[in-house]
Amino acid sequence: MDIVRKTMSKTGFQTFEGIVLSIRKHKEKDALVKIFTLEYGKRMFFVRNYFKANHEMKAALLPFTHASYIGTIHEDGLCFLKDYQTAENFTKIQQDIHLNAYATYMANLVDAAIEDRMKNEKLFLLFRQSYESIQGDFDARIIMNLFEMNLLKYFGVHPELNECRICGSRKEPFDFSAKHSGVLCSNHFHEDQHRLHAHPAAIHFCRKFLHVTPKQVHNISLKEETKVAIQDFIDFLYDEYVGIRLKSKSYIDQMDEWEKNLQFSLKKRKEDKDD
Repeated sequence: MDIVRKTMSKTGFQTFEGIVLSIRKHKEKDALVKIFTLEYGKRMFFVRNYFKANHEMKAALLPFTHASYIGTIHEDGLCFLKDYQTAENFTKIQQDIHLNAYATYMANLVDAAIEDRMKNEKLFLLFRQSYESIQGDFDARIIMNLFEMNLLKYFGVHPELNECRICGSRKEPFDFSAKHSGVLCSNHFHEDQHRLHAHPAAIHFCRKFLHVTPKQVHNISLKEETKVAIQDFIDFLYDEYVGIRLKSKSYIDQMDEWEKNLQFSLKKRKEDKDD
């Protein structure tokens, strides 16, 4: 839902575009809101009386909100919000437990990947398009995986997925070698006895994710088996090269495990009933 306010920026205030990353309580009624802005990077904003029920900026500061804000940007210390001009609430993300989990993890990745106050227009646009695509009923799991792959470079990770690290061949199937920090073609699998034995389709699509935008994901349809293999491969890359384990990602893993157990129970119940 779009919310529009007829508010003009006053002298001394800046107008900027941003996406809410997190909100935490400060004292009794105030809040500290971290916003990833297009113009100024990640900034922490102090919002007085945010937790009062009738706060006039509440709609523009909910989690998973993209808005045009008016405020004061300080190079040191906290920044301050004055008002907002337009606000887009990604309501499907806010209301769906699965989409909420994916979007929270993506926001946490952004927060971990870049320093505060560092402008990064390319990452901001990727982030915004990812939320817009999830809101637009694109496959949220694929959007999240695309986002994960594109965030690797911000952690200084650049695995070679396009060609064999030994001979430069671009002929699939590939497998991944941590020893060589990239893929090996089938002619050189023997070069690493401890190669990953990844599903070839996982490497194929992870490479593809680096060259498409979230808006193009509607052209990609994957089997559940392939989705699992993709996630396994991406998890390996993050465990091996990035070395962070976010609570929001652990929650997604737990959620997947709960669903797997539920499906197994339902299947067994059906089989017992048929017998």
